[in-house]
Amino acid sequence: MKNKTNFRSSLITATLVLASAVSAHTRDLTIVSWGGTFQDAQRSIFFKPFQASYGKPVLDESWEGGYGLLQSKVSAGNPNWDVVQVEAEELALGCMDGIYEPIDWKRLGGKDQFLPAAVSDCGVGAIIWSTGIAYDRDRLAQGPTSWADFWDVDKFPGKRGLRKGAKYALEFALLADGVPAGDLYNVLGQEEGVERAFRKLDALKPHIVWWESGAQPLQYLATGEVVMTAAFNGRISGINRDEGKHFEFVFPESIYAIDSWAILKGTPFTEAAMDFIAFASETENLIKLPAYTAYGLPRISAAKLVAEEHAKDLPTTPANLEKAIPLDADFWSDNAEQLSERFTAWLAQ
Repeated sequence: MKNKTNFRSSLITATLVLASAVSAHTRDLTIVSWGGTFQDAQRSIFFKPFQASYGKPVLDESWEGGYGLLQSKVSAGNPNWDVVQVEAEELALGCMDGIYEPIDWKRLGGKDQFLPAAVSDCGVGAIIWSTGIAYDRDRLAQGPTSWADFWDVDKFPGKRGLRKGAKYALEFALLADGVPAGDLYNVLGQEEGVERAFRKLDALKPHIVWWESGAQPLQYLATGEVVMTAAFNGRISGINRDEGKHFEFVFPESIYAIDSWAILKGTPFTEAAMDFIAFASETENLIKLPAYTAYGLPRISAAKLVAEEHAKDLPTTPANLEKAIPLDADFWSDNAEQLSERFTAWLAQ
């Protein structure tokens, strides 16, 4: 009886494994990014041309971030996403937890072809982008120039948009409270600094409209729901070009970071995923991106070829970098869970 039971158990296990494998291979290679006009650009530049060379269907989906989602997909086995564009701390956390496949840098021409900050054992830099203040020049002729201005509801009456989350909100609050950029993460790394940031957020809380997807702040500005908002620089340049808006992005005190392509552990498309990343990282393909959206390019050879008409809007242009602040990904990989829980509790008060 015991042998029959063991046989049945083994048969069931084998059947489930086979079914899972068949299911995994009947779906298409799936690439995940941030949606909106940015993903429209990626579809034209990367996804469709790669599909033509790959010879098989490629599916692209969008997400709004969240490391826990990636963890759950990998831990469940056979994730239904293959290549995902992730933020810096999501990359750092995933590398530590082993939820990404290793990158074959030989297929990309070597690590020295990229900016050092764009190189990881489990991720390849895709874009350099900034989060900063944006406003509509048609509604606000003399706009804000700092986060202190953003917090000044007497000088600039009206609602403000902020991304819903601890990251960025805490940094911007401390900048508004007078913390020098060079001391920002040292202050935020102390309990009194965290309390200081939340006290500053308390003062603005009644005036905040929270957003979660990159398209929302553009909508809020366009309808006049907010007088100013935190936003992604590439979204601002994109809507100005596509819809003739006159939105302004403030680079001083903006925070810039690198997003990376990562391959989820357990994908049945490891080789195809690596082929896509190599394709999307080729100089002749990357160089097309700034014409669609104003994000910096992490491949050195591509960055050198950006036309002047587009370079002036990139976060990597020296004039725009001068008073901008690099995101401390190590700080957020160490503190994201704790500060996110605290932010959620504060938001519910």
